[in-house]
Amino acid sequence: MQHVKLHLDHEILEGLLVKEDEKHITIKLSSGYNVGVAKHAVKQTEVIGEHQPLIAEKKPALHQDKHLPQVLILHTGGTIASKVDYATGAVTPRFDPEELLSLFPEIKDIAAIESRLFRNMASDDMRFSHYNLIAHEIKKELGQHPQLKGIIITQGTDTIHYTAAALGFIFEHLPIPVVIVGSQRSSDRGSSDAAINLISAVSFIANTSLSGVFICMHESMSDDACSIIGGFNAKKLHSSRRDAFKPVNRAAIARINYPTREIAYLAEYPQTVLNSPGTLTLHLFDEQLKIGIIISHPNMFAAEIEPFLKGFDGAVLEGTGLCHFPINEIDEFTTEHTKIRGALAALAKKIPVVMSLQTVAGSVNMNVYRPGRALIEMGIIGNHSSLITETAFIKLAWLLSQKLDPQEYFMKDLRGEFAGSSAE
Repeated sequence: MQHVKLHLDHEILEGLLVKEDEKHITIKLSSGYNVGVAKHAVKQTEVIGEHQPLIAEKKPALHQDKHLPQVLILHTGGTIASKVDYATGAVTPRFDPEELLSLFPEIKDIAAIESRLFRNMASDDMRFSHYNLIAHEIKKELGQHPQLKGIIITQGTDTIHYTAAALGFIFEHLPIPVVIVGSQRSSDRGSSDAAINLISAVSFIANTSLSGVFICMHESMSDDACSIIGGFNAKKLHSSRRDAFKPVNRAAIARINYPTREIAYLAEYPQTVLNSPGTLTLHLFDEQLKIGIIISHPNMFAAEIEPFLKGFDGAVLEGTGLCHFPINEIDEFTTEHTKIRGALAALAKKIPVVMSLQTVAGSVNMNVYRPGRALIEMGIIGNHSSLITETAFIKLAWLLSQKLDPQEYFMKDLRGEFAGSSAE
């Protein structure tokens, strides 16, 4: 990549040449921002050098104590083990054990780790197929390495809570902790949460007797502790803060004191078919299922619902308040609401439809007001559910994948998804 100076009438711009076409030249300034300049305004383009991209350092010799608990880290992507070349914006991954220990040397005193890249993808690109692949990989590793104390899955943060819920439903008799870890900021930034999140996850695995699926992320904006959150009903509540993930309608399972590595257990983690003794079994997702989410809002139209009547296998409604939709025709301006009522009734006759909350916390209660009771009469499922939309979406998809009737099974606690709920 060329380092250039663009000579304009009244200033000189200096940076890395990003793109050039017939009309524009784009360079990246030292501030990290890109700027585009019309070619006709450039009096002279001066090449002053070539930028050397960030390259992987020589791997240090790896010396680990094999008597420590053994932890496998499977990377699916994200920023937790990466360095950024801020001159270009390029991200260089660090996934090998040697590279990870050079980034996070504290780990070598806690556990013996193996680490490898399993996928390299943005979490927004996750599909049911990837949940199945991760589950298969975990089962394979446990078959080959039964001495593993636990497995960490690193992932981009945006959909960690979907992945955690999906794995929580897939596994039966999971004998180890599987901890999903992400970071909001890359590992070489001064404000990064990568080291604390990963080291805390390793500490939890090395010292806990719990098995199941968990998320490990910052507890607060400070760097003194991480939360261990159960895989169900976790939610990302902030786009960039390091303490973005919180459990909804329940408490965190544990707190990891980062300076001391001590575990403080905050709530009971139930033993269910997910983590009870037995032979590890996978109950996978049907990768072809189409599940939609419909959000209630003012000035809604039936046309927003009607596409789900064609080719979808299930739908989650995200209702306002105690879980309502605009289905009452009260004046000349609300004739569309009769159409919405009809569309929802038709949808519930054709496919399973589950209700969830728009509010962050609380539980569905469609008994209180007449619109809610009308929704129950249509056959909409989920009255009294405390599941957030993301977990409801995953559970509905999983039930249909197992050929289980959501009318019968959605409100049953199958993997601990309702356990410990404090929605009231």
